[in-house]
Amino acid sequence: MQNTAAHGVDHYENFPVASWLTPARLRPAIVAIYWFARVADDLADEGDALAEQRLADLVAFRADLMICSNSDANSDTASLRWPQIFAPLRQAIRQHKLPVPLLDALLQAFEQDVRYTSTGQWYGNNTELLEYCSRSANPVGRLLLHLYGITGKHALAASDAICSALQLTNFWQDPSKDVPRSRYYFPLNAMAANQVLPADLIAGKDTENTIKMIAGCADFSAAVMQKGFELPTIVRQSVNGFDGWRLSLELRCVIHGGLRILEKIRVMQHRTLGQRPKITAWDGVVILWRALRHKT
Repeated sequence: MQNTAAHGVDHYENFPVASWLTPARLRPAIVAIYWFARVADDLADEGDALAEQRLADLVAFRADLMICSNSDANSDTASLRWPQIFAPLRQAIRQHKLPVPLLDALLQAFEQDVRYTSTGQWYGNNTELLEYCSRSANPVGRLLLHLYGITGKHALAASDAICSALQLTNFWQDPSKDVPRSRYYFPLNAMAANQVLPADLIAGKDTENTIKMIAGCADFSAAVMQKGFELPTIVRQSVNGFDGWRLSLELRCVIHGGLRILEKIRVMQHRTLGQRPKITAWDGVVILWRALRHKT
């Protein structure tokens, strides 16, 4: 669910790009899903296009998704503009019966990004943020579980918690990049409770009030992540053999990767308005060690 690089050119994201922990038979589908999301996100975020053009591009992208998911459509007409995206995605949809509504949910989130960014809109509270995460992040985890045949409600709820926590953590580590691009994720009620004004965030200067607010936001992310702690055990019990062990380990690394970022934010004393935390090779060692010792 998390891999290097989700918003912006640096592409930090909650996404399980096929790793050595992924069974070879699933890697093409995961890569196809990744590039579908990557290109759609870039349509929403990158370049100098106006909001109207971005939304039009996403409408066209969705139309190709609908064509791609139509089993009766001719494979040669999957997409004229993005054939390199929709040809492999079509194969993945057919082979694994991917839930197309989950893919469409990602597009809805990207469209919401465009609307919010172009109008300077802020989220009111954590409920609104989590509702956004239900489209921007949670579908990724559910698609991954689908590939492994895991559909139980407890597994899906735990996956949603992990994905939402990762998305929120990304918000709290990246205001130095998001805010200058009119992407505002700190909820207004948290700002009001800590007497933080929009102008304070736009100025990009850490203050006692912004530090308290970011600390509270980070604590919320950690609490959401905690709700997903049981997922590695669930998948280990649901998927037989080495595949189950590999997926369980990957999920544990994902969980502790997100928690490590929150820890780094704490070490920075929650001063992320001017810079983001840096993850080093040593952090990778720490994450793996904690993953191996992970308990639900």
